[in-house]
Amino acid sequence: MSQHIFEYEMKVRDYECDTQGHVNNANYQHYFEVTRHELLEKVGLNFCQLHKKGIDAVVSHVEIRYKVPLIGMDRFICTVSKLEREKLKYIFHQQIIRLSDNAVCAKGKIEVVTLINGKLSYPDIFDEAFKDYL
Repeated sequence: MSQHIFEYEMKVRDYECDTQGHVNNANYQHYFEVTRHELLEKVGLNFCQLHKKGIDAVVSHVEIRYKVPLIGMDRFICTVSKLEREKLKYIFHQQIIRLSDNAVCAKGKIEVVTLINGKLSYPDIFDEAFKDYL
C-alpha cells in the first residue's frame, strides 16, 4: 500500500476481544503504539535505548475514530500514513486496515512530544531520524 509511509502487519488475539466479539477499544491504541515503535526501529532508533539515555517520546494527545470492528483472528496492517512536525510535537496519522477486505477499521491521530531528562525539549534526534518522512 504505497500511500503509507510505514505499515506493520498484526493479528487479533482472542483475549483482545470484548463480550461482543469485537476488539476492545483500548487495544487499538496498543496497535498504533506498536507500529510507531516499529517505525522508530526502522529509522535506527530503539525506544528502550532512548529512554536509558534520558530521551522519551511521550504521547500527549490521542484521537481515534472507530469505523469497522476487528474480531478475533483478523489479520490487519497498522499504518503511518502521514507524519507532521508542529512546533514541539510530532503528529502521527495512522490507520488500521483489515487485510481480508481492506476495510479501514480505525483512524488515529496521535501527538507525541519529547522529554529529555524529564524536560519538554525540541525533538532534534527525531527530526534527523524522520527527515525522509516530513
